[in-house]
Amino acid sequence: MQLKNDVEKLVNGYFEWLKTGTVIDAIDDMAVVTTPHMDRHNDFLQVIIQRTPNGFALSDDGYILADLAASGCAINSPKRKAILSETLNGFGVINDHDTLVVHASETDFSKKKHALVQAMLTVNDMFYMSSRHVSSLFYEDVCAWLRVSNIPSVQNIQIAGKSGYTHKFDFVIPMSRAAPERVLKTINNPTR
Repeated sequence: MQLKNDVEKLVNGYFEWLKTGTVIDAIDDMAVVTTPHMDRHNDFLQVIIQRTPNGFALSDDGYILADLAASGCAINSPKRKAILSETLNGFGVINDHDTLVVHASETDFSKKKHALVQAMLTVNDMFYMSSRHVSSLFYEDVCAWLRVSNIPSVQNIQIAGKSGYTHKFDFVIPMSRAAPERVLKTINNPTR
C-alpha cells in the first residue's frame, strides 16, 4: 500500500510539472501552447491551436519536418515517407503539406494534443536515420564484427598511393600467413 501512495505522489508531481511547464500565448486568431517536452535541440515543442467549425485544429506549424530537412534528413525517399506515414497513422495525425495536424473536439482535445506531441517527438527522432548517422552506426557495426570475429585491424588509416595522393580507409587488416594485407572502406548503402 505504501508503494501505491509513493507512486501516486510521483504521478501527481508529473502532472504538476506538465501544468507549470505549459505556457499559453494568444496570437491573433490562434493560441500557441509551449509544452515542457523538448526536441533533440532541447527546444520546447509548441502546438498551434486554431478554432474550426467542428472544434479545433492542432498543428506543429510545419516545424518538425522543416527542421528534419534543414538537418539533412528530408523525408523524400519512399522508405522514409512510408515510415513517416506509419508513424503518423499510429498517433492519428495527418501530414498536411509538411505540417503535422490533428483535429479535436472539446471532449477529446487532451488526448489529441497528447497524440500530436507524441507524434512530434517520434518524427523528430527520424533525424537519427540521416545518412550521416546511419553510416556511423554501420561503421560501429563493422568494428564490433571485426572484434567479435577476432580479426585484427587498424582503424582510420591514411595510405599514400604511387601518385602521392593519400587515401583514407576505415580499416586495414594486417598481412597474415594465409592472406595479404587488406584495406576496407565501409559503405552502408552500395547503391549510392
